[in-house]
Amino acid sequence: MAGHSKWANIQHRKGRQDAARSKLFSKLSKEITVAAKMGDPDPEKNPRLRLAVKEAKSNSVPKDVIERAIKKSQGGDAENYDEIRYEGYGPNGVAVIVEAMTDNKNRTASNVRSTFSKNGGNLGETGSVGFMFDRKGEITYTAEAGDADTVMMAAIEAGAEDVESTEEGHTIYTEGTDLNEVSNALEAELGESESTKLIWKPQTTTELDLEGAQKLMKLIEALEDDDDVQTVTANFEISDEIMEQL
Repeated sequence: MAGHSKWANIQHRKGRQDAARSKLFSKLSKEITVAAKMGDPDPEKNPRLRLAVKEAKSNSVPKDVIERAIKKSQGGDAENYDEIRYEGYGPNGVAVIVEAMTDNKNRTASNVRSTFSKNGGNLGETGSVGFMFDRKGEITYTAEAGDADTVMMAAIEAGAEDVESTEEGHTIYTEGTDLNEVSNALEAELGESESTKLIWKPQTTTELDLEGAQKLMKLIEALEDDDDVQTVTANFEISDEIMEQL
């Protein structure tokens, strides 16, 4: 499994226990509001909203917070957010994609550029690294969902592309456009997933040593700390040994 996935899992667990929780809730709520405003406020009629609500629930966002985010989208005073993707390079030439939702493009662009510069990276043009990634759907299940063969068979039946199973659980990949359909089919077979979302899946990865990993983590954490930034993806690989040292 790519280092970024492991790091995301570590952050995910850590975020449930500290101040990152409220920031995560805020970002997930923003996605729900935007998805509901762009389409139907009923998750059953709006695939993007359904996925946003599902991801929020998997991160323990309270039901009233989810409902409030949907209701906010229907009000006349709901903010208008632009969705922007930034691309650049981090330390050791690692490719980085940053997805943001903002009500002020100039502010966000300035902040993202500054964060890259301060942490040994540089912001590039749109498309400068995007070709190194594929847009995919990612569905994760805990080990309790079943053994590797059981999950593999369910994934094949549901129309998924690939499955990676470890002792910790299962990660199922789909075409980006098939995520909602495959997710529904898997849910009927395996139950509620741990996470369901669209990701940028790197085609190749860059192996990092301890120093390189520390520098890159600092950049990723600084980017994710920005309220306008929704997701950060990078094409790096970190060994289990170095991950433990981090």
